[in-house]
Amino acid sequence: MDVNQRLTKLRELMQRERLGAFIFPSTDPHNSEYVADHWKCREWISGFNGSAGTAVVTMTSAALWTDSRYFIAAAEQLKGTEFQLMKDGVAVTPTIAQWLGQQLQATTNSTQRADSTEVAIDGRVVSAAAAERLVADLRREGGLTLRTNLDAMRQIWTGRPAIPTNSVELQPLEYAGKSAHEKLDDIRKALRQEHADGMLVAALDDIAWALNLRGSDVHCNPVFVSYLLIDTKKATLFIDPKKLSPAIVEYLRREGVAVDDYDNVVQGLKDYFEYNILIDPDEVNYTLYKKVEREIVRRPSPLPFLKAVKTEAEIAGFHRAMIRDGVAMVKFLKWVEEECENTGASSLSEISVSEKLESLRAEQPLYRGISFDTIAGYQEHGAIVHYEATPETDAPLKPEGLLLLDSGAQYQDGTTDITRTIALGPVTEEQRHVYTLVLKGHIQLAMLCFPEGASGTQLDALARKDMWAEGMNFLHGTGHGVGSYLCVHEGPQQIRMEYRAARFHAGMTITDEPGIYLEGRFGVRIENMLIAVPHVTTDFGSFLKFETLTLCPIDKVPIDVTMLTADERQWLDNYHEHVYAMLSPHLDDDEKQWLRKATQPLTTK
Repeated sequence: MDVNQRLTKLRELMQRERLGAFIFPSTDPHNSEYVADHWKCREWISGFNGSAGTAVVTMTSAALWTDSRYFIAAAEQLKGTEFQLMKDGVAVTPTIAQWLGQQLQATTNSTQRADSTEVAIDGRVVSAAAAERLVADLRREGGLTLRTNLDAMRQIWTGRPAIPTNSVELQPLEYAGKSAHEKLDDIRKALRQEHADGMLVAALDDIAWALNLRGSDVHCNPVFVSYLLIDTKKATLFIDPKKLSPAIVEYLRREGVAVDDYDNVVQGLKDYFEYNILIDPDEVNYTLYKKVEREIVRRPSPLPFLKAVKTEAEIAGFHRAMIRDGVAMVKFLKWVEEECENTGASSLSEISVSEKLESLRAEQPLYRGISFDTIAGYQEHGAIVHYEATPETDAPLKPEGLLLLDSGAQYQDGTTDITRTIALGPVTEEQRHVYTLVLKGHIQLAMLCFPEGASGTQLDALARKDMWAEGMNFLHGTGHGVGSYLCVHEGPQQIRMEYRAARFHAGMTITDEPGIYLEGRFGVRIENMLIAVPHVTTDFGSFLKFETLTLCPIDKVPIDVTMLTADERQWLDNYHEHVYAMLSPHLDDDEKQWLRKATQPLTTK
């Protein structure tokens, strides 16, 4: 079936169930950003495959909300369907509830109106907090009501992929730095501070981190579908038993963790004997939340913060992983340059360079796959923030202009995320100017020293101030945390314009990735991974600074050196000197020579 045929099938169900609308979020029962194929319901109904978005269908209309990363891609993917693109975050865009109020208020007959104002959503794939907000928003829009107990996909999605049953593996202590029972003790200590006796952990990366286990249930994310119920004395992992070897079951027993079937989590909540239980309403789905029979302590989960502050072993692993990733990147950049010089890039395309980079990374020890689908956007495709080339859109490269390459890898001792915008030949003065504005923002954030406990929103303006001065901006976040052989997007720390209360502490990773995107022309983004480290303690408190983890030259060809301050030039020269020192011992003579040229100080130009 195509999208329009799927809408017809859905509307037949909606008519039988007397529904006015159905909402399809992007998440799974664990509020994941990236989900297993089984839960890609929004993609199935709409055809839009971005990681963020919500599809809404009424009997006569359909719309899809997504953020600025996907405006261009979504507009293209929704062509030929009924779906109207709703640009989330843009002032004129109505909320989902407002739009539904407009769509469903047209019926005046009271009997029909009662039927048409019930809105459905699968309560298992929406967080408790999101469902509660939706109930309130719908009520304000003319008394619309929400139904959460209908599994529409079971009835209309034929050939739906099964929930994955891939095996779980151990993440060795030498990479984790702390045992599972030590982490469970830390979690219980944090729970006592919240006056909670236990908690239900629903986030898949939190469970993987807490138990020092990894899986492969979600593309690019080494997690496994499960729940973890913790009380004062024990913990229970709810998981498909087929995923666990006898050795893993025995390992869990030694760490104080029992095992039960994934589908028994509701019974596990019924059997929970403690006085109260902490439930994070932003993580636990609405259906499970309503099954809790004990007193609920509604508080944020302590696990994201505990996970965000890396152990010494994890920090050492990041440094090792960055060397291997940097070696792969140098080999790749050298290869691209030579192909452009020798063949005029005639053999290169967006897909072929993505495949080449992945093959070079795969040669590195402890490689476990890519950390997200590579974004290789040439010229105008670089302006599509989360562009992913397909055989239909795969652009051939030419020895001119800019290639934006955003990529990363999973190594067992660390996860990487890096963006380089590469000049394949001559660039325009506009491209040079925009590239340098982005570089200035990147360097300003990398050089920053700041009080411990500052929020990322307070730091964000450093990456934007020079582009703001010229009336330019970008709408995505400036930085996100990165897991240790876990999800490439990790919180709670973020750097972005929108307020986020999470505080920075030493040991937290963050990306530094400002960009500028000129639709239909080109895009520029430069990204390194950083880690917060102690800087100085004074009468005013403790201060942090950022240490750059990523090891890869930043292309100097598109830089307008006259736009850089002396401090910015010095930072780039120092960074390149460090890159050469760390990577050159792992390269052959030709690669070393290429890297020496790529890391020469700007002052010698």
